Order: sequence, then C-alpha cells, then structure tokens
Amino acid sequence: MKKEKYDITGMSCSACSSRIEKDLSKLEGVDSVSVNLLTNSMNVSYDESTLTSGDIISSVEKSGYGAMVHDGNDTVQNKKEDSVKKDSEDEIKSMKNRFIISLIFLIPLMYIAMYHMFDGFLGFKTPDFIMHLFHGNENAIIFAFVQFLLVLPIMYVNRKYYIVGFKTLFKLSPNMDSLIAIGSSAAVVYGVFAIFRIGFGLGHGDMSIVDRYSMDLYFESAGMILTLITLGKYLETRSKGKTSEAITKLMNLAPKTALVEKDGEEIEVLAEQVIKGDIVIVKPGSSIPVDGVIVSGSTSIDESMITGESIPVEKAEGDKVIGATINKSGYFKFEATNVNEDTTINKIIKLVEEASSSKAPIAKIADKISGIFVPVVITIAVVAAVVWIIMGQSFEFALSIGIAVLVISCPCALGLATPVAIMVGTGKGAENGILIKSGEALEIAHSIDTVVMDKTGTITKGEPRVTDIINTDLDETELLKIAKGLEKSSEHPLAEAIIKYTDEKGIEDIDTTDFEAVFGKGVKARINNKTYYAGNRALMNEQDIDISKYEETINTLADDGKTPLIFSDDTSVIGIIAVADVEKETSKEAIDLFKEMDIDVVMLTGDNKRTAKAIQRKLGIPKVISEVLPDDKEAKISEIQSEGKKVAMVGDGINDAPALARADVGIAIGAGTDVAIESADIVLMKSDLLDAVTAVKLSKAVIKNIKENLFWAFFYNSVGIPLAAGVFYTALGWSLRPMFGAAAMSLSSVCVVTNALRLKFFKVEHGKKTAKGYDTNNDQVIKDEADNKKQIVIKGMTCSHCTSAVEKALKDVDGVEVEKVDLDAKSAYITLDKPVEDKILKDVIKNAGYKVVKIK
Repeated sequence: MKKEKYDITGMSCSACSSRIEKDLSKLEGVDSVSVNLLTNSMNVSYDESTLTSGDIISSVEKSGYGAMVHDGNDTVQNKKEDSVKKDSEDEIKSMKNRFIISLIFLIPLMYIAMYHMFDGFLGFKTPDFIMHLFHGNENAIIFAFVQFLLVLPIMYVNRKYYIVGFKTLFKLSPNMDSLIAIGSSAAVVYGVFAIFRIGFGLGHGDMSIVDRYSMDLYFESAGMILTLITLGKYLETRSKGKTSEAITKLMNLAPKTALVEKDGEEIEVLAEQVIKGDIVIVKPGSSIPVDGVIVSGSTSIDESMITGESIPVEKAEGDKVIGATINKSGYFKFEATNVNEDTTINKIIKLVEEASSSKAPIAKIADKISGIFVPVVITIAVVAAVVWIIMGQSFEFALSIGIAVLVISCPCALGLATPVAIMVGTGKGAENGILIKSGEALEIAHSIDTVVMDKTGTITKGEPRVTDIINTDLDETELLKIAKGLEKSSEHPLAEAIIKYTDEKGIEDIDTTDFEAVFGKGVKARINNKTYYAGNRALMNEQDIDISKYEETINTLADDGKTPLIFSDDTSVIGIIAVADVEKETSKEAIDLFKEMDIDVVMLTGDNKRTAKAIQRKLGIPKVISEVLPDDKEAKISEIQSEGKKVAMVGDGINDAPALARADVGIAIGAGTDVAIESADIVLMKSDLLDAVTAVKLSKAVIKNIKENLFWAFFYNSVGIPLAAGVFYTALGWSLRPMFGAAAMSLSSVCVVTNALRLKFFKVEHGKKTAKGYDTNNDQVIKDEADNKKQIVIKGMTCSHCTSAVEKALKDVDGVEVEKVDLDAKSAYITLDKPVEDKILKDVIKNAGYKVVKIK
C-alpha cells in the first residue's frame, strides 16, 4: 500500500471533508482516507496496482473540490516563514478585505432599511433628504431599488459562497456554503420579487400592495447574513492560524546559511546546499545548520529548542551536534552527517505536521453527522417554511423561518471541534520535547491504565557507573591503578565503567602482561610480575581465594542492585569495586505520578531477579517482570492486554521495538535507537520519564477539550435549529430573525476554535522534587525560598564516597541542613536554619578536598 498526502482546495466545513472521504472510499484500491479540514490536507493509503494519483485527484474534483499531491520534499531551510504562512495570511487578508467592503455597503443598507426606527432615537433626527428620497409609498421603488444596489457589492465580494455552495449542491454534496448561498439568495430573490410587486402596485394605484411589500424587503437580511458570516470566518481563520504556530517556530529555528570549509577557505552557502561529508564551521553565538560530528574544537551548546533541556551541553571532538541548536561559546568544526530532510529538526517538523493532519477516532462521530447534516438542515428549512404556510402564516414569515434555519446551522463547529484541538495539542507537545506522531495516539494515551517500562536506558541511565570502592590493605589509588590495568583490555560494559572512573580520577596507566578474559567470570593479568584477578565469586572460588569475610558486603551491594567486582592477587582479596546502572533522577517521581493517576506501573527487564527487586524497592515500582528475553517482551505486552488493560510501553532499544509496536501506545525514549523511535507512537526527546507523564496529561487535556467542543457544537445546533424553525413561536412567541441566526452561527465557530486555543496555556506541572523546586502536595512548581535554600555547585565529586564526604562536611556546619548531594548534578542542596556566609560553605567544602564553582 502506498501512502500519499494531498492538498485540498474548496473545503469550507466538515460536510466537505466527509463527502471527499465518502467518495474516495468507494474507489477500488483505496485502503484508508483521512481528510483534515483545518490543514486542508488529505492522507490516502491505496494500492498502486489499482489506482494512481490522477484517479484520486479526479475523484476529488468530481466531488466539487480541487486536489494536488503534496510536495513532501520541503526542508526546513526552504520552508521559510513567509512561504509557510503565505496561504494562511492570504486567506486572512482576503477575509478581512471582504469584511471591510461588506461593512462599507452594509452600514448605509441597514440605515436606509431601518431609518424610520432611528428617527427620534436618543434625539437623533433623520435628515430631510433621506425623508424626501425614501419616505412614503410614492418613494417605495427608490427605497427598495437602492437597497438592492447596495446588497449587490456585498454579494459580489462574497461570491465564493455562491460558487462553491451551488456547485456542491448541484453535485448532491451540499456544504455550509450551500446553506449560506440558499439562505441569502432566497432573501435577495424575494426582495427582487417585492420590487416587481411594488412597481405593479404603483402602476395600478394599489397602495396596499406597495405598503405591504415595501415593509417586507429582505435585502438587509441578506447583506447582514453575508457580512456576519464573513466576520466569523475572518475571526475563525485568524484563530486557526495560531494553531500552527509551533510548527512555524520549529521551521524558523534552523539558520538559512552555513559556513563550509572548502580548499582551506570559508565559504558561505545556503543551508540546503550543505552535503553529507562537508566540514562546517560554527562560530560562537551561531546556530548549527545541519546534524553532524565535531572534528575539531570544543564548546557548549544550547539544545533547549530540540530537547527542552535548558542547561547547555558540553561538546568536544567526536560528539554529535544537532541542527538548529545554538553554539554558546566555542569555535568548532564538524562533519555533516544528516542534511536536508534527514536532519533531526526536519524529522521533528514532519512528525508534528503528520500528527496535526491526522484524524483521531473521536472525530468520526462528527464526520458521520456532518455527512448528513447539511441535507437534513435544508430539509428542515423547507419543511418548516411549508408547515408555517399551512398553519396560516404569511409567506414572508415562512420565508424568514426557512432562511433562519439555513443560516443558524453550523457544520463548521462540528468539523473544527477535533482538528484544532489536535493541532494545538501536538504543537504544545513539540514545544516541550514530546513528539506525538498521530491524532490516534494522542487520543488513546488518555485512556491507558497500565504503563510498562523497560529498565536499562529508560528507568536507568543505561551507563554503568562506579558507585562504591572498598579497599583492604592497599590504599584506594593503588587499587584503582591495578583495576585500570586489569580492565583496560576488556570490552565488558562493567570494565568500561571502571576505566571511565579511573580516567576521571586521573589514575595513571600501568603495564600488564598475559591478559586473559575468563568467560562469564572475569579477567586476569600480570602486573609487576604478579598475577591479579578481577571478577565474580565463581572466579575467586576457582582460584581458591577466600572471600568469606566479604560475603555480607558483597550480598548487601547485590541487594542494592549493584554488581560487585572482586579484585585479588594470588592469595587474598585486595578490594571490591561496585558498579551499577543508576536510575535517572526523575524516574521515581514519574513512577509516583503514574500511581497517583491510578495507572499501573510495570517494569519489564532482562536483568536477574535480585537486581530487578533492588530497583523495585528503591523506586517503589508495584510490579516487576524480570529475566525476560528480548523476543518475549512483545508476548508480555500481549499477555497484559489480554487481561483487558490499555497498555503504554516505554522503551529505548532495538529489542523494545516489537513491544512498542504491540502496545496500545508506544513511547520511545528520544536518546534511544532509530528503530525504537520508528516503532513508537510518541517520542520523548529529553529521554525523561516525566515527559511520559506529561504526554498522558496532555492527552487528557486535549480529549477533554474535544469533548467540550463537540458538546457545545451539538448543543448549539440542537437548540438553535428548533428556535430558528419557530418551534417555540406558538407557545412563547419566540422567533429568530435571519441576521441574528447568522451572527449566532459565526459565533459558534469562533467559540470552538477559541476554546481549542486554550490548550496553548497547558502547563507542564509535576510533583515534588525537593532539589529542583517541585511540590507534590500542590502538584505545581514552587520557587525555592532564596533566603534559606541554596544549591552549591561543586567540582571534583566523582563517586558516592565524594558525596558522603561533602555531606558530612556540610552537616558539621551549624545551621546547615543537607537535603541532598547529587553526584550527577555535581551539586549539594541545603536549607539554612540561620544565616551562613557563602565563604564558610566554600571553605568547608575546600577543606574536604573539593572546589565550589558557584552558590545559588
């Protein structure tokens, strides 16, 4: 099946989109079709062996609309803001001009039609020349004909309603324009008929006919209907333009030019002309034009526009850089790896655009109704008019009833209820680093009751780190030298963690010989003509090394989810280094928030039960499924679904891809693999589990907004149509003039769009983070009390012993209460019971062997 996107022209309401979908669905070979009224686009999945693009375009044209294949090769660089906004701005300008011209002619039209009502109002006196021209039966033909002349320009500037409305009506697929065209045309035609009757009355001296028809002209109603609906359309178009602001902002992040190094010279080229392999130069303060890898220099880069993370990221040779991010300080060169549509920013824009133009399942309710709505309204208008004539009312009264029914009906409100909310919702998600790939995913996310999370890289950082060092007879430096020598030839992830740690500590290299990896147990090598071992219990037992007095320590470390590596020489244990894949700072908070939302949390991991249980205890995870093979993850998701659960899967690896695809909603961690991201419905660019919580909350907010919109659209029509039809006239004397019906109709569409725009004020608010200023009790962000809370940024902390030393040093200061010493944030968070000078805090930490970078 081929999936293709089309741009549609001529649509004005959801009846239009419903008609196109209905007609296309009848074509043999069409698998699915989704038309979006808000973006004037259509996504079609069809069999290429049966259909062509030309057949699809022809079908749309037969339905009374225009279509063309969407140009999918646009890039951020050539989608300049002006071109992106051009269509929207042109439409807004056209609507504005139409409204102004309509208003210019409507004001004198309304005054001439109702001048007698203004005479004496608030002391106002009708000018004599008006009275001489229009007052009395003798001037009736002038009175009527001037109104006719004034309504003609209003009809002409709003001729689109007639062109589209009658065209779709004749093709038996009437839309909102058809209602306007029929209603206003009926009023004008009746007015022309009245002019003939007035002329007949004057010619035959029958003043009763003249008097009757000069009071029953509907030119002002037709003019008012067209003007008010154009005003509504103008306000609606302006509001709709705001829904795509997020996409426009994304498009304008990337620079338009790039500095490329060629033959030793700096050449400025258009960003879209950069090709893979080019060496691109970036100066301080400049935006990065494309994705790549740094080949020389170092810097700090503001990636907040992509990841939402406000703190600049340090980059050096070999590190990846992302297009559209901002170089804060250094001068560097990088090799372009992803250009044009392959850049990260372009992929994000494409995802947001696809999500905005997709249709949520809830939209089908409105679509089904819209498909039959307009024909039903026309039928109601005709039946109402006939019934009132049969009941003895005048033709003029019946006509006004019919026109009122036509113009008060609003398929627009139904058609806009869903797409505007989805577009604003997906745009809001993108602003916060949450990419929602479809309207369906956005809708389903609000109803999930179970979240299944992968452990490594999702709950944890996916990078084993040294957490504990226990040395016996040797001092710590000597132990680390031997550890580095043993592990430098190993490719095991735990060895990588030790090498990284020793490098950070500045431990020097020592020569080793006879290195040997013992599969499943550890490594051994000779250092200074002495054999050393590093590994697990099995290796120690194999070498007859007594570890009995360290058993309790080893078990404690293992129960904490850490992997203890035992180091020994030929005779005895010389130390233990524990390595663990530590959890992310926000994982516990995210899990707690899911539980607060009554969503079951399940951790799915291939780790052993002991490690899994340690993480479970630490983070308070209700249920853990451990020792799961990669191939079995999908089966576990299916098993949970078979219990009637609505499941969201959060993962990052290739082995998570099948499970992400199987889940009702797949959520990929943005730092994960491309395969996982492709398989997911939602992508978290910041790789933060709190964003998964935000995605669910955003989904709930969007669906609530859509339901509000649909309710008011249905309520408006269910009350407005009977009122216009005169259902309450006999009992209560209530009737509705056509011009008020037109005003109500315009207002309903504007209200629906405005309500959807409230989603732009959606705030990402989570629970308590003592160190970073959150409060779970109030579920809102609170500011640190500057007088008694401080964050001390510290240089030199590299392990848990460092954090313990800093914590102990600070606790010894009178008036200082230590909340947390965070190794990853390189910070200590304290509360002061009484004033303490910053110099005292700096000196205390300096004496402990570390340096204070800043206190804030």
